[in-house]
Amino acid sequence: MTTRNDVPVAESAEPGAVRPVDRPRGLRWLLGDVSAITGRNLRRLIRVPTLIAFATVQPVLFVLLFTYVFGGAIHPPGVAKYVDFLLPGIFVLAIAFGASQTGVAIADDLATGMIDRFRALPMTRSAVLAGRTAADAARNLFVLLLMTGVGYAIGFRFHAGAAAAAAAIGLAVLIGVAFSWINALVGLLVHDAETAGLAGLMPVIVLVFTSSTFVPVATMPGWLQAFAKVNPITVTVDALRALVLGGPTAAHVWQALAWIIGLLAVTVPTAVVRYRHTTAD
Repeated sequence: MTTRNDVPVAESAEPGAVRPVDRPRGLRWLLGDVSAITGRNLRRLIRVPTLIAFATVQPVLFVLLFTYVFGGAIHPPGVAKYVDFLLPGIFVLAIAFGASQTGVAIADDLATGMIDRFRALPMTRSAVLAGRTAADAARNLFVLLLMTGVGYAIGFRFHAGAAAAAAAIGLAVLIGVAFSWINALVGLLVHDAETAGLAGLMPVIVLVFTSSTFVPVATMPGWLQAFAKVNPITVTVDALRALVLGGPTAAHVWQALAWIIGLLAVTVPTAVVRYRHTTAD
């Protein structure tokens, strides 16, 4: 083994060719690699106007349109303002829709050869996916704060205090992380940006509109209630709603955390293995 410019390389079987080797996979190296990839993705978000528009305009439209279209017709029991009932659901809706861009970005990097360039660097392989999802978490935090600000302007309030409000935002960010890893796996599986976008949105549309996002589950037909009650979107929206409105919250929050941990336990190792297989020589 030799070095070039202080970067360790291993000799290739082809004369005169070298290839980088993985750096030691300690926590310090991993965090450094993830930080570098996260910064790259955040800079790309800032430099591309259409991405900024998608991250800001669409969530604001969600808050305004759904509030004023449904607000006069739907009156959930025990809730004075429909916007207080609605906004936790819109949090999840906006994050779930935005997460499809994770799959699009991963598929695009595969198609353009960017992943191969990352492989040529002495970096931890899983950092590419972790950095992508970390950047998405930062974007989601911005989106959540933006929607909260717009919601406050039209009458939304956190009724359970500052601690519960912070917990609601934190839980929503965690939900976004789970969605991002799911879509990262989708992007690795389909290899095509357009297909990744569609594949990420279709399940979300079905799950959102068969959940408690917009209306109480009790108003649905009996056969649909059975599915809606176990729908992971319902579980997470109900947890956020409990933190926003107050009342018993522990059971709802633990159920949501169980779903998030379960999804991450499946998607994170599967995505990392798929990434290594997809980009293998």
